[in-house]
Amino acid sequence: MPVPNTPRLPRTLAREEVYARLRDWIVGGVLPPGEVLRDHDIAAQLGVSRTPVREALRRLEDEGLVETALNRWTRVAPLDLGRAAELYGLVEVLEVLALEQAAPRLTGNFLERLEQANADLARALGERDAARALSADDAFHAVWVEAAGNRTLAEVLGPLKVKLRRVELAYFGHEVRGERSLGEHTAMVDALRAGRWDRAAALLRQNWRGSLERLVAQQGAGADP
Repeated sequence: MPVPNTPRLPRTLAREEVYARLRDWIVGGVLPPGEVLRDHDIAAQLGVSRTPVREALRRLEDEGLVETALNRWTRVAPLDLGRAAELYGLVEVLEVLALEQAAPRLTGNFLERLEQANADLARALGERDAARALSADDAFHAVWVEAAGNRTLAEVLGPLKVKLRRVELAYFGHEVRGERSLGEHTAMVDALRAGRWDRAAALLRQNWRGSLERLVAQQGAGADP
């Protein structure tokens, strides 16, 4: 299994670091769909024992990023566009719920953070920097999830959005997209400043549905990751 060269991990950080690295490699496509994962190879590459690797693989299996056939193989789960479409719908509903819970508190510093994230997105789009654009978009959406103060909601949303990032990176690579999101974000901030919570929620729904439409259009164009 080809994996990037990486320094050995401190033992105290092994469990979380092994999980985070494997997840990032799967989401980013370094480990593509169908790639067989051998715990002893991964352990040797990362300089850890097989125990944290096995724990990480079980955790990733629970999250749907890895699949296992008992005593046969463990591999990166294939991409399923039908499941991806379901994920977009779930994330939309949960983010709208978070926005509704957070709306009365989205003032002052929270609004400033939204504006800063959107400014970062605009700069990244202008510079054709896909990685920064993705980070800025994530930062924008994270503001109302944090402001909602609902830990269970945040814990449920986190893995779902990781799966969506994997799908988008697989089908769109590192191509910079997001001009439409930029305008929707600006309109959302304006709505929140004006206390128009329903308008902000409608724009958020539009934002997520536009992402799904983009995926469907890409699939129709014959994408084959």
